[in-house]
Amino acid sequence: MATKTAKGAAAPAKSETTPRFYPADDVPKPLNRNFKPKQTKLRASITPGTVLILLAGRFKGKRVVFLGQLPSGLLLVTGPFKLNGVPVRRVNQAYVIATSTKVALPKLDLGKFTDSYFKAAEAKKTKKGEKEFFDGQLKKKELAGEYVANQKSLDAALLPALSADLKGYLSARFTLQDGDRPHMMKF
Repeated sequence: MATKTAKGAAAPAKSETTPRFYPADDVPKPLNRNFKPKQTKLRASITPGTVLILLAGRFKGKRVVFLGQLPSGLLLVTGPFKLNGVPVRRVNQAYVIATSTKVALPKLDLGKFTDSYFKAAEAKKTKKGEKEFFDGQLKKKELAGEYVANQKSLDAALLPALSADLKGYLSARFTLQDGDRPHMMKF
């Protein structure tokens, strides 16, 4: 609808799209993300059978054997559990040092170890009342028998491929002393 001005000419109609006031804060417009993530490139020094040193987490300083790369890009490693207590687990390659030590891996079936294998089952949370709060003892979570059986079968296949020296090397923890210069070390 056009309005008349003082001289009688029709004034242009207000646009429906332009607001009278602009918001003080800019509203973020979502960007169009049309890329597909690629699998993480594996470092050249990390090949199946390489002994790695874990740098962070519960098992930091432990030496582990690299088994393969998962579709998510994480590394599949194991202690073996019988030697140094490190179970089959996923590790980001940013948190490992690759050593020059290699293990001749036997034929292993790693098909069951996927990213979904390591995802914890979500427990349903319930509201705790006062009685449950004070009565509740910390219950240790039991590991499913499937995980234990998979670890034992993996250890049984891997341990015969290790020499006595290599077993001792994997059992020992990696540490640095005063005066050690890690940037000068050859792993």
